[in-house]
Amino acid sequence: MEQTDRNLFLEEMADVVPLRHDVSQQTIRNEPSAGQLARKAAAELSEYHQRLITDLTLIPPVKPEDMLSFKREGVQEAVFKNLRLGQYQTAAELDVHAMSVVQARDYLLSFLQAQIKRGHRCVTIIHGKGHTSKPFPALIKSCVNYWLSQVDEVMAFHSAQRHHGGYGAVYVMLPKSTAKRIESRETNARGVRRR
Repeated sequence: MEQTDRNLFLEEMADVVPLRHDVSQQTIRNEPSAGQLARKAAAELSEYHQRLITDLTLIPPVKPEDMLSFKREGVQEAVFKNLRLGQYQTAAELDVHAMSVVQARDYLLSFLQAQIKRGHRCVTIIHGKGHTSKPFPALIKSCVNYWLSQVDEVMAFHSAQRHHGGYGAVYVMLPKSTAKRIESRETNARGVRRR
């Protein structure tokens, strides 16, 4: 019975001609299109808008004179110390201290995405101290403190040195670009070989 099924199949397939594969006509797409990139960016922005809430009852308040400090696992202590001491040159600065909560969030997100895209590693955010802000003191400072900890690409942040804004600003460390990671690996490999 098995042989009969095979014979029937072969009879049915006897006049089938294989499709020609013209290699020159095939296009292999490794790179996403501009539309795909735009949709991905919009989806990421939408996700961050959901995570970076503006409901003030859900944002933990900080005081105007509080020092802000955050470090993700994997950030080396020496690197964090250099950030804290203002040893890294900041590539850009954003001032959100006089904005509404929604404006501050939207500007912060756009700014961070732009800096990451440019491959910048360290930026400064000026949030102000907010001694007289309403409905509670340090409103924008509290929001920035919470929001930055919710952005996956923020590796660390720390209140700035006095000459860079003190407790009214934070240094923000962003991830290394792929090119910088490769460069660091090569530099470190050369250093290991010399020893």
